[in-house]
Amino acid sequence: MARFDRYMLSQFMWVFGFFSLVLVLVYWVNRAVSLFDQLIANGQSAFVFLEFTALSLPNVIRIVLPVSAFAASIYVTNRMSNESELVVIQATGYSPWRMARPVLVFGVIVAIFMSVLSHVLIPASIGQLTQRSAEISENVTARLLSEGEFLHPAEGVTFYIREITTDGELRDIFLSDARKQGQRATYTAERALLLRSDAGPKLLMFQGMVQTLSKQNNRLSTTRFQEFAFDVGALVDLPSVGPRTVRQLGTVQLLSPTDALAAETGQTTATLYYEGHARITEALLGFVAPLVGFAVLLMGGFSRFGVWKQVVGAILCLIVIQLFDNAVTDVARPLALWPLAYAPAVFGMILAIVFLWIAAHPGVFRRMRRVAT
Repeated sequence: MARFDRYMLSQFMWVFGFFSLVLVLVYWVNRAVSLFDQLIANGQSAFVFLEFTALSLPNVIRIVLPVSAFAASIYVTNRMSNESELVVIQATGYSPWRMARPVLVFGVIVAIFMSVLSHVLIPASIGQLTQRSAEISENVTARLLSEGEFLHPAEGVTFYIREITTDGELRDIFLSDARKQGQRATYTAERALLLRSDAGPKLLMFQGMVQTLSKQNNRLSTTRFQEFAFDVGALVDLPSVGPRTVRQLGTVQLLSPTDALAAETGQTTATLYYEGHARITEALLGFVAPLVGFAVLLMGGFSRFGVWKQVVGAILCLIVIQLFDNAVTDVARPLALWPLAYAPAVFGMILAIVFLWIAAHPGVFRRMRRVAT
């Protein structure tokens, strides 16, 4: 690479790293607050909290990278324009197409980062997060298995077991649930079993009674039952555990979906196939975003008043591309029109090429106006 290319690329990378760090921290703080309430409030250690936040970072970084790459492109191009560096480079004979070469290299680097995240790190992190959620859910449930002691697993809930047999059967169950405002439900049963399910742990009670007290009218309703299943997972606020989602699947699985995989995720095979191609387009959008920002700012040339109009135009272009991507996803995903998944990236590339062509021919519109007059 030429010295100018290395210089400009280094500027992109430094600013890109800074913006990425700031945006990731902002998203991470929002995520960390909710995780802190979920995990620490349920008796988990700080290590578990840090583990869960670390596993959620790849998906956060995937959201942030295209935005930070676009912001880095805008910031560096604007600074070089204000300091007349771009003017000097153009005076040496560099065309806008030649000046865009370090931006293309920068876009390829961002696309590689996005590909690694979308195809490798995010499916692995979400799978590990689901597994750890299941383990923590089992640990929380195990804390309820303490005989002869009144336990309070959540605010407004009291749980008691008189005896736990060697076979794992629970004898003489008492469960008071006052979480619903204005109502208290009391469950008693002669025996019960704690079972696992895809939706979380269930307490299956036998030969019991439910007493529901309405505090508004002080009316007590009594219902006897032979069998009754109570959702123990609802007692603690933990991440849900269930069948694999689309984000947990590898890209190879999405691009070659089977009926069993569709049944597991609750999606059609055509939708899974579309999701596989959508992951590829995420990397392409990461490549296109900085190129569009650079091309729009390059149209402005040098001005003592800055290029704030071009900055606003570049932001509007990015918004249009994102809106187009959302619209295409809403239309194409249900219909499984996977070629349309590449339309936003192609549209953004066309915009970048048009803007670079205009920057390379700055007198075209002036000549057109002269001819018109």
